[in-house]
Formats: sequence, C-alpha cells, structure tokens
Amino acid sequence: MSYTFEETSRTVKVDDLTIHYNDAGEGFPSILIHGGGPGATGWSNYRRNVDHLAETGRVIVIDLPNYGGSTKVGPQPGGLFQYYSGVVRKFMDALDIERANFIGNSLGGGTSLKFTIDTPERAGKVVLMGAGGGLPVFSAMPTEGLRRMFAYYADGEPTREKLRDFIEMMVFDASEISDELLEERFQNSINPEVVAAPSILPRGGKPAIEDLWREDLNSLPNKFLIIWGREDRVLPLDSAFILLNRLQDARLHVFPNCGHWAQWECAGEFNQIVGNFLMP
Repeated sequence: MSYTFEETSRTVKVDDLTIHYNDAGEGFPSILIHGGGPGATGWSNYRRNVDHLAETGRVIVIDLPNYGGSTKVGPQPGGLFQYYSGVVRKFMDALDIERANFIGNSLGGGTSLKFTIDTPERAGKVVLMGAGGGLPVFSAMPTEGLRRMFAYYADGEPTREKLRDFIEMMVFDASEISDELLEERFQNSINPEVVAAPSILPRGGKPAIEDLWREDLNSLPNKFLIIWGREDRVLPLDSAFILLNRLQDARLHVFPNCGHWAQWECAGEFNQIVGNFLMP
C-alpha cells in the first residue's frame, strides 16, 4: 500500500502544544523522529520509508516542536534531547501508547536514545541513525556540516543557496536532492517564528545537546541497531563507536557511499534491514 502525506496527517494536543504527525499501518507502533536541520519535517525525512515499515506495524512520524506542522516554541532551557524526549513521552500519553519502537535520525537519534535512557520500559527496539549524543574519537568537531547548519540562521537571513549548501552536505550524491525537496524544506525553514528564535543555534558557543555517551548506557536492556553512512559529514562515523561499545545489545550497519541521510540515500536496503530488525 502507498500512503500519502494528506491521508496520514494528524494533530494532537500535548499540554499547550499542537503536535503534527503522520500515522500509517496497524500493530505495534514505531515512532520515527527527524533530524534538526533547517526545514526538517518528519515526512520529508521518512517519506521513502513509511510504506515498507508500515508492513511491520504502525508507523508514527512526528514533527517535533519548532518543525513542520507542530507548534513553534523557540529555544528551550536545558538540553535539546531532554526537552524533546519529554515531549515525545507526553505525545505517547496523548495517543494512549504505552510502549513503542523508535527510529531516530541525528537530533531524532539523540532524542530516541535519551527517551530510552530515562524510560527504557517504554521503548522497544531502537534504531539510531547518524545519531547525536555520541563522541567522535578521531574527527574534529564541529564538522563542516554542523558549521553550515549553525550558519543558516546566524544572520537572520536564510536563503535557498545556504540551504542547498547544507542539504548537499547531508548526502553523498547531491543529485539525490530534488528542487522540489529543497523548496519544501526552504518554505518550512523560513517560518517567521523559527527565523526569530531557531532552536538549533549554539548557545554560549556550543550546541545545547547533551553528551549521552556519558550516561549509564550499558544498563539498558533494549535492542539497538546503529546505522551510519560512511561518508557522513555532519556527524562522522567514528561517533558511532562509543555507542556500539557502551550499549550492551547493539549492532552496527555502515552504508558505503552514503552521507548523513541513510534512510533517503539507501532507502531500499535501509527499509529491508530496519524492517527485519523491528519484526517480533
């Protein structure tokens, strides 16, 4: 079955927030959480994956606050992973979901990991894809991809050219980025509320993200699949190694000739691997 954005589009109230999400399939739920780049939305991140993953169960693709169709709230105090994992927990409560699998890319990966650290009993299997929260053991930080992401809103004047520079850094093959996708993300990125107070700008010289690798990861009973693009220029492959070492039940899959957006560039193989992992 082929799902469309319109037929799967939903909203739910979470405290004073309106959270937009797409809902497809039936069965045990998997929550898919997008990355934090300018103009990101759940559907733009995962549109190539929904149909296949919905064959394994219910697929819920969330727009985090400040992104897509969800409420724009600006930067929040504390760490981003802490804030967003708390929103996801309340989102699950609003939908009467006690437990779910998680698939998270970049910011969404760090959010998924933080959620699992805080409430492992509510997380099933967890896919961390180019996830934040790790520690690169060889690469210098911030990477060129992160610098371009932070520069996008730095002067308060986002442009299509700056967005293309960033988006092309996310993939190995820039031909994968269509003009349609670029324009969709650009229009999302120039929401006046987001431009006025973007959540992704560094605070005090560094991003407001937590070092999740310092947490007691070895105690987590959950099964993890770590996925990385070998040519990731946003969060490099060596960020995966400490997560692989510290999570007691983790396996790593590396896609060659692939950047930060593995679910997009390697959709066919990604869908097969993740679908098999999520099967009961």
